[in-house]
Amino acid sequence: MNHALGALALVLVGGMLLRMPIGFSMLASGVAYLLVKGQDIGLVAEQVGNGLYNSYVLLAVPMFIFAANIMNAGTVSERLFDFCRILVGRLPGGLAQVNVLVSVIFSGMSGSAIADAAGPGLVTIRQMQKRPEYTRGFAGAVVVAAATLGPIIPPSIPMVIYALVSGASVGALFLGGVLPGALMAILMMVVIHGIAVRCKMPREARIPLREWPVIFYRGALPLSMPIVLLGGIYSGAFTPTEAAAVAALHALILAGLVYRALTWRSFWGVVMESTRGSAVVTLILAGSFMLNYAFTSEGVPQTMALWVEAMHLSQLQFLLLVNVLFLVLGCFLDVSVLLLVFVPMLLPAAKLLGVDLVHFGVLVVLNMMIGLIHPPFGMLLFVTKALTGIPIGEMMKEGWPFLVMLLLLLLAMTVFPPIVLWLPHAMGYVTH
Repeated sequence: MNHALGALALVLVGGMLLRMPIGFSMLASGVAYLLVKGQDIGLVAEQVGNGLYNSYVLLAVPMFIFAANIMNAGTVSERLFDFCRILVGRLPGGLAQVNVLVSVIFSGMSGSAIADAAGPGLVTIRQMQKRPEYTRGFAGAVVVAAATLGPIIPPSIPMVIYALVSGASVGALFLGGVLPGALMAILMMVVIHGIAVRCKMPREARIPLREWPVIFYRGALPLSMPIVLLGGIYSGAFTPTEAAAVAALHALILAGLVYRALTWRSFWGVVMESTRGSAVVTLILAGSFMLNYAFTSEGVPQTMALWVEAMHLSQLQFLLLVNVLFLVLGCFLDVSVLLLVFVPMLLPAAKLLGVDLVHFGVLVVLNMMIGLIHPPFGMLLFVTKALTGIPIGEMMKEGWPFLVMLLLLLLAMTVFPPIVLWLPHAMGYVTH
């Protein structure tokens, strides 16, 4: 490592240790690189400006954030909860089963794991805490595990960002997440069933038939959003980026005009929260453009590709190595750092070995979701603790079966690429 890259690494790691916002740490490390290299620091503005201006797909990120916040501010989570209670509430561990199904539906609206935990997850935990059969650790563990469905089932904010850094098709990535997301949900429900039977968790009371029409009516309109989004994307009515704006408009009409669940005060709160969330993502993206400039200038991605080639790895061996790398790094680093710094360094090696970029992208996103639910970083654990007060230790004690299940699914997806690629290929996407 030369002096310039050493200065970059020192400032980046130092900023993280000092708990500086990650976007500022990345930008500061880029400035340090330019100073040591003797280059004009005006390159920071040039790289950031060009990167953001030329990235049309990034428009989807603030729109999906806005749509998720609108859904959480309205009564959508409660309506979906009642709807799903009819469908799976009679299974053992009914409330936990309902949470998984609600997360599946909500995933088709928000594309964000944190929005899922803060919306439907909070409704579920409040319901579970009224029942002594559910421990608070189990309630938190179920919500945290189910929230990982958000970025796997389309639409997905991480997949949009991955498409930006890799050049892969957003539409193909969205389709690639459908079957893995469905398998995740089914396996979670199987795990919950086993725990519920062993611990004698209750089924939900039967809902009288006369109440079904009202509950279905209340839940029908939110269910229309995934249909509108995915139908519009794959019929060619609008692009995945434009779909984000459609999602935001759909959510605003439902919560504001149909349900009348938004006041001007709450709407302003949604706007401010969405602005803050979008600003955080944009700042991190800005920093990543500078880091990628430094790494590209020093030939880091090409060096890694040559190193992988010299090891004579097969595609499977490379993907298994990437999984191990991301699972370890996920213990310490934020999702955004993994996605925006490490993925671009690995892409040349993946292309050299002929790895399908859609398969690689879905694996990367699932790796990051696993990183969200295990310590010491585990952002979903911290979010759930902040919202509910449930200690992280209790959630981890109850959540290990879900973690094991996700790791086994990750292994299966790595070994059998058709789990990811069958649907994109069936829909006519060329994913290489």
